[in-house]
Amino acid sequence: MLGLFWLVFLAAAAACGCCHGRNVTYDGRSLIIDGQHKVLFSGSIHYPRSTPEMWPSLIAKAKQGGIDVIQTYVFWNLHESQQGQYDFSGRRDIVRFIKDVQAHGLYVCLRIGPFIQSEWTYGGLPFWLHDVPGIVFRSDNGPFKYHMQKWVTKVVNMMKSERLYASQGGPIILSQIENEYQRIESAFPDEKGSRYVHWAAGMAVGLKTGVPWIMCSQQDAPDPVINACNGFQCGVKFEGPNSPNKPSMWTENWTSFLQRYGQEVFLRSATDIAFHVALFIAKNGSYVNYYMYHGGTNFGRTAAAYIITSYYDQAPLDEYGLIRQPLWGHLKELHAAIRLCTKPLLSGAYETYSSGKLQDAYVFKGKSSGDCAAFLVNSDNTTNARVRFQNVSFELPPMSISILPDCKNVAFNTAKVSTQYNTRSMTVRHKFDSTGRWEEYKEPIPTFSKTKLRAKNLLDHMSTTKDTSDHLWYTLSFQHDSDAQAVLSVTSDAHVLHSFVNGAYTGYAYGGKKNFELNNTVHLNNGTNNISLFSVMVGFPDSGAYLEHKTAGIQSVTIQNEDLNNYQWGYQVGLSGESSRIFTEHGSNKVQWNRFHGIHHRLTWYKTLFDAPGGNDPLALNLGSMGKGEVWVNGQSIGRYWVSLHTPELRPSQTWYNIPRPFLKPTGNLLVLLEEEYGDPLRITLGSISISKVCGHVSESHLPPVMQSQSGVNYNKDLARRPKVQLHCPPERNISRILFASFGTPSGDCNNYAIGNCHLSSSRAIVEKACLGKKKCSIRLPDQAFGRDPCPGIPKTLLIDAQCT
Repeated sequence: MLGLFWLVFLAAAAACGCCHGRNVTYDGRSLIIDGQHKVLFSGSIHYPRSTPEMWPSLIAKAKQGGIDVIQTYVFWNLHESQQGQYDFSGRRDIVRFIKDVQAHGLYVCLRIGPFIQSEWTYGGLPFWLHDVPGIVFRSDNGPFKYHMQKWVTKVVNMMKSERLYASQGGPIILSQIENEYQRIESAFPDEKGSRYVHWAAGMAVGLKTGVPWIMCSQQDAPDPVINACNGFQCGVKFEGPNSPNKPSMWTENWTSFLQRYGQEVFLRSATDIAFHVALFIAKNGSYVNYYMYHGGTNFGRTAAAYIITSYYDQAPLDEYGLIRQPLWGHLKELHAAIRLCTKPLLSGAYETYSSGKLQDAYVFKGKSSGDCAAFLVNSDNTTNARVRFQNVSFELPPMSISILPDCKNVAFNTAKVSTQYNTRSMTVRHKFDSTGRWEEYKEPIPTFSKTKLRAKNLLDHMSTTKDTSDHLWYTLSFQHDSDAQAVLSVTSDAHVLHSFVNGAYTGYAYGGKKNFELNNTVHLNNGTNNISLFSVMVGFPDSGAYLEHKTAGIQSVTIQNEDLNNYQWGYQVGLSGESSRIFTEHGSNKVQWNRFHGIHHRLTWYKTLFDAPGGNDPLALNLGSMGKGEVWVNGQSIGRYWVSLHTPELRPSQTWYNIPRPFLKPTGNLLVLLEEEYGDPLRITLGSISISKVCGHVSESHLPPVMQSQSGVNYNKDLARRPKVQLHCPPERNISRILFASFGTPSGDCNNYAIGNCHLSSSRAIVEKACLGKKKCSIRLPDQAFGRDPCPGIPKTLLIDAQCT
């Protein structure tokens, strides 16, 4: 037993690299780890956008998908929201996250920044920097460089103390300093931008981490820092390394794109992503990172201006950590195909030549081994191309790349998706439709006499709240000599504005990046009148030069053309419910809640209790009946919602809001919402998220799965390697029903299908026999089970849509 224990221990130690340091260097071909050149696939997973309980599963699924490296930012304002006070607990526990990556045998790319953008409020910079005298962010400025260096040094020393750099036996093989700085570099006069870039690079290298440093979107990154590419098409647009001794690296391959409230989701196909990854590798790229591989959730108030709470839900792992097909599986096959080419890719001679007007061949040949790999590219996005390569004819679908690991046989084509598709669904597990289960607390409207902060001008929202709240009250008390109707006009460059006159609600307006106006007719009393203006920010800006100078808030107020800007104004930061923390169990007892009678009011808090549904499926609130606000579960904010702001297609940008199961207790969970508009809490539901359907759509011209192939296999002549439909239900579910099955020429795809002109009538029965009741099944094309050929001489396809229960 003792001997077995030591064998297991030594195997685990070797897997995590904790017994010896790794030597990480680079040359013009790739990163070199312990003397071996590497082609690496990386995936961005941000530790605070999920929970520690989710981290191992996310990392394991990334590894299963062919990922070698997990890439994450370090979120400065999350760890040091108050100067000198640090928090690395819970979702902030970056050391635990990196050790989880290490435990799975993967590498880490640590993007320290410390400016990160990432659609994260204030670009990741703590707002207290704004108040440092004489500071100019991200420039050759003494105060900024002092605080930046102090933070970067703290992070590096923390990693060193935990022995997490590869040079110490840890998983971190890369670090990043700054982020996409070239976009703003020219905004600073007297070469202060250029001097800052050189200072930042020198400062980082001087910390002696033992691993290379990178700068993304920074073509002038000083030696020895590697310049890397960000974008959708780095194989097309990247200018390349700024030194022949640096490798070609892609730090952000955007799998989707940021989404703001009022915008439609951006969808990027698996075939498009695969095409551009293969093209980048074909052009000597050796490191590709998917941004994001798992996006997760912008919990609390962490999202930048107008950014929705769900983050990159369209990534290979969705917001809830579920595998999104076919993207995850298609990229997994791509990674496997490229790995078959590793030897000639990393050590072979490289040549490229045109094989047509929009067709190219990229070829890697071993100098002495005879190994050969080729990438045949068709950049025509409308037409198939037939090309000749080494006296053999190959047909390339539109906008596709065929990968030939032996320069003879095609292992993978980026346009041919053989992996399954899946469908995510929400099942209602609880309805909050009982009036008697809800209580409400109406947020009091402050007046000038109740405020303590005063100024004879209109204060900036951001400078006044200091990112402690989305909300700032502007209050004014003034005399009027008669009962009268008057026009109240307010100009603001915050995001939302509500107006109250003498306690009565009088208007609402919102804007985007530009100023907006609220104009409404109000009633003034003879005597004292109180104006209360409720200014709301939906996240702070996250980018641009001179970020410290950016302001927001009410810019001017007039009533009946009388300028009120320089009156004595009173201010209240945040809401009374926020200061009392009534979204927590303890704070909830500090105010008097009333029974909810079903009448909706603006600026109202709602609370109720609920029990956690059984099972392990992820959970989400459907807030489609609400307006705008924020929601908490057991005191933890699951984010902002803005359902009332619709997209051009007249629908909300987001209605489902993630509740991680670790936030919940078995019973008695406290749900609290702050509703700024007229939302109806009685129509909120709690649902479980699952993969309910899986679909396969493969033709006889598709390629067999790459995962089963080994280097040296003759891909075309091995009869065992035939294309096949593979269906796989998620854990704890089996194939319970075949919704559609057709072997022949079915029309459409997995989203919309029908029986075509050619159809084997026994298709469904054959598929049911092979698949029903099983967690997974596969059917090759052609298969003896189909018996007769329904239409001889015509290429056939098998399309199966199945339900998982």
